Amino acid sequence: MFVGRSLEKVDAAAKVAGRAAFAYDLKMEEMLFACIFRSERPHARIGQIDTREAISLPGVVSILSAKDIPGKNLFGAIRKDQPFLADRAVRYRGEPILVVVARNEEVARRACGLIKVSYEEIPPILSPADAASSAFLLHQDGNLLSYRRVRKGDVAKGFSEADVIVEHTYSTHWIDHAFLETEAGIGYLDERGRVAIESSTQNVHYKRAEAARLLGIPEERVRVIQATTGGGFGGKLDVTVEGFLALAVHHLRRPVLMRYTREESFLANTKRHPLHIEYKTGARKDGTLTAVKVNVIGDTGAYASYGETVCLRTAVHATGPYEVPHVYADSRMFYTNNPPSGAMRGFGIPQLAFAHEAQLDEIASSLSLDPLDIRMKNCLKKGSLTATSQALSASAGLLETLKQIEPFWRLRQKKHPGSGFGLGCMYYGIGNTAMPNPAGAQAELAEHGRIILHTGACDIGQGSDTALLQILFDALGMEPRHVILDRGDTASSQDAGSTSASRQTYISGRAVYEAGRKMRQFLEQQGYPEGKDLREIYRVAKGQQPLCFDGFFDPPTTRLDKETGRGIPYATYGFATHMTEVQVEEATGTCRVKKVRASHDVGKGINPALIQGQIHGGISMGIGFALLEEFIPGETASFDSYHLPTSMDMPRIEVMLVEDLEPTGPYGAKGVGEPALIPQAASIVNAIRDAVQVNVYELPCDVERLKILLERKEKR
Repeated sequence: MFVGRSLEKVDAAAKVAGRAAFAYDLKMEEMLFACIFRSERPHARIGQIDTREAISLPGVVSILSAKDIPGKNLFGAIRKDQPFLADRAVRYRGEPILVVVARNEEVARRACGLIKVSYEEIPPILSPADAASSAFLLHQDGNLLSYRRVRKGDVAKGFSEADVIVEHTYSTHWIDHAFLETEAGIGYLDERGRVAIESSTQNVHYKRAEAARLLGIPEERVRVIQATTGGGFGGKLDVTVEGFLALAVHHLRRPVLMRYTREESFLANTKRHPLHIEYKTGARKDGTLTAVKVNVIGDTGAYASYGETVCLRTAVHATGPYEVPHVYADSRMFYTNNPPSGAMRGFGIPQLAFAHEAQLDEIASSLSLDPLDIRMKNCLKKGSLTATSQALSASAGLLETLKQIEPFWRLRQKKHPGSGFGLGCMYYGIGNTAMPNPAGAQAELAEHGRIILHTGACDIGQGSDTALLQILFDALGMEPRHVILDRGDTASSQDAGSTSASRQTYISGRAVYEAGRKMRQFLEQQGYPEGKDLREIYRVAKGQQPLCFDGFFDPPTTRLDKETGRGIPYATYGFATHMTEVQVEEATGTCRVKKVRASHDVGKGINPALIQGQIHGGISMGIGFALLEEFIPGETASFDSYHLPTSMDMPRIEVMLVEDLEPTGPYGAKGVGEPALIPQAASIVNAIRDAVQVNVYELPCDVERLKILLERKEKR
């Protein structure tokens, strides 16, 4: 058996040795370089564009505008509302207007500096409140992108039954993905004359569809290949360089390379949605939750991106991982002239967890209950009904994660003044929300006597290549030497959907399992158990029957009722509990995370070492979210002013796994990529409260904000 073993990542040696070719490493003869001329205004009508000086610069080959787009000048993963190149107006600072193509990067960037544009300023809309009240419509359908609600029971009755009610408002700010590798790619014409793009991406089939729409040609005439990718976290789900490369190659018929500088990435890429969360919780004296009322208001920026997804997810997950009989949740997402906010690890649930976990700790304090006990009393388990009235029938291991943490929680001791401990729990729906969410995979017997796994799943560092291969090894009953991976190429793979929403191990993994099972049955029929060689089987069977077997999986979900949100948005959920120890220095407002114990229900651990790595990474990102990271539009330009956790900020970490098998998952597995992050900031905030008796309602709780809270406490 290979499932359950910590095999080495299949790409580890190449990356460590420097042999892995990232997007910007790719070079071709007669290659050109493209860069983007971007808006300097957050909201304006475009007047005259003067490119005369730029086009006359030696080495400049072409300057492309919206007028050069032969197909549709709109893209978007859910709603097609964002132009590749702005034509009449710009809606955020950094919006692309022109593509400048030159013989090298230096010339292209110099040419961008020579372009002159006149603008007619329009007052920008910079907050959801302004968007709601403004008569100016940023988009044809208005400034409200999305409104979703969840209703369960009678919330007024629930609050009337409560002995204690806690009500607070929480806010979070923009966060940048800050992946190590900025957006990059190369475009060229392949051997079949297709427009080919190799890029740093999380979804090759979606990028192919958008590039084809842009060029006005069939998808079969476009090919997208995932280059080795240096991190994504959701920031490479949207189209980045792919459309610009496709347009340049289409017109110039030469290879074109492109990469964003770090400053350009900060300026242009999507961010984590800032959310304003009004939260009201009621409970009886024994700690039983009676009602939750939540109002979420989000800023999606100038374009939709994944704003509708975040809006829906926050409504669905409004109660956190707790069974609440009476729920009233509203979630709204507004357009503004801020940078577009898009997919980022957790799709709104890390922000929501900060709120619901702080609420639960305050309820426990009001009732003189232990924070662990109140979670054990109310946690979702088999037989529970979620906020959308979905009955959980399997793989709901939150209580087991709490029990794993319990011995450490009961024995915790404050070692120094300013020492504190906090808990954070979460649940997270695996995959896309209340919609078809399929993945396909193929297992092919090749002439050289090996099995080729074809999958469109993109490995962005999380290790899905390794996990999917382990699933296939066991499905086939074969050793690794018999299998080859062909991954992330639209020319040779079925659509596996995006690498997001913690879905690839669960959904693509099940598709791989199904393909492998069919191949194994075929090989057994051909005499493989009796010792027949795979090459011999190929020679005998070739031309007589298929040698390539499809696997497919689409998790069983239902659409949600528009008025009540009732339904089954996900087939399975991830659950986790984090216990965090902090040390707060009251004189300076410095908070250091000392130790984290993390327990996760993963269904089945396909590769425990990879899961541990995911959880370590999630904890690091959670520390940044809680204490350090904040992108300020118009101000944050580079890592000089954007503070990330370093190795010096990392705590000691102990990871524990619960394996409550998911019946629909491959060997019982489900996702862990986003669950790894979601409870961490919440557990830090609760640990700060335990350490210095201040309540945190705004993230990041950096040195300045924490110091202000401490000073206010002293004045009381």
